[in-house]
Amino acid sequence: MTGSLRRSLARGMVIVAALAIALPGMAVAQDEKILVGLVVKDLDNPFFVRMIEGAQAKAAELGNIEVQPLSGETSADNEGQVVAIENLIAAGAKGLLLTASDSKGIVPTVEKAKEAGMLVIALDTQLDPPDAAHATFATDNYMAGKLIGQWAAGQLGEEAVTNAKIAAINDSTLQTSVDVQRNQGFMEGFGVDVADPAIWGDETDPRIVGQDVSNGTQELGRTAMENLLAAHPDITVLHTINEPTANGAYLAIEAAGLQDQITIVSVDGSCAGVKDIADGKVGATAMQFPVDMAGLGVEAVAQFVKDGTVPQPSEGLDFFNTGVALITDQPVEGLESYDSAWGLENCWGALPTE
Repeated sequence: MTGSLRRSLARGMVIVAALAIALPGMAVAQDEKILVGLVVKDLDNPFFVRMIEGAQAKAAELGNIEVQPLSGETSADNEGQVVAIENLIAAGAKGLLLTASDSKGIVPTVEKAKEAGMLVIALDTQLDPPDAAHATFATDNYMAGKLIGQWAAGQLGEEAVTNAKIAAINDSTLQTSVDVQRNQGFMEGFGVDVADPAIWGDETDPRIVGQDVSNGTQELGRTAMENLLAAHPDITVLHTINEPTANGAYLAIEAAGLQDQITIVSVDGSCAGVKDIADGKVGATAMQFPVDMAGLGVEAVAQFVKDGTVPQPSEGLDFFNTGVALITDQPVEGLESYDSAWGLENCWGALPTE
């Protein structure tokens, strides 16, 4: 994580305002609350809970924003998200902040929101195509996956990497962008030749022994790991879509007595996930910053309503990068990382400034 990236997050919406283009403004009376819909994959997942907290904190700071959190029944419930967005359109919302369950399937409804005059910002998960949203504020999920893949390879060493038995527990079979990017980033970082980078599961590297899905939950993470171990008890490396999945997988690994055999890596950077690193359950995670992600989104809607500006992507990317940091208590030479003590102080919060 570079110093310039940390500074860019500290500047917050100064950057967003500067890197903006104008669309026709949307007049709102000074005493009228601006309704912003925050449609997430799951209202119970700690990541999205933290995102909601970040959005609501920013709304309280600005004073004229009302944030309405909504989701489907599960992290894979596209139809539930469709209904949520349609309800926001009917309610006259001015902005939609969206973490899509189905990056492609939600696009027709997103188009309806845009036609209704809403600013649509994808949070965390890019749409397919990405420009279906006006902007995306997200972790560089490919880089997050790559960092934990590089860490795993560096931690295990050349011989263990050559003879590795790799498993992955992804989010779902929907092939959402965040799911694919983390998986494919991990594979590249570990030294696996990816086939089609737009999908997971098509690699031919014989070291990959199995992949399953968890819907991002601890319960299904444990079930997926139990199934993987039943077929492949010699697994040595496990990539997980997120930390609830990693924790569930660890429970299965511990029950099988294989915690010293299998190295787990993940993505999220929650306080609970960082504690799993401190406790030796997970080797490394890539920390995201959902508080900043959602707060920037709320500010962008407020700016859009004020003067019609739309945030633009970070240089060289097709999204606005909200930062990523490698967290581990077992640093690997050549990879910048932070230990679990730092992680517990900064989990899912703002990046530090220099």
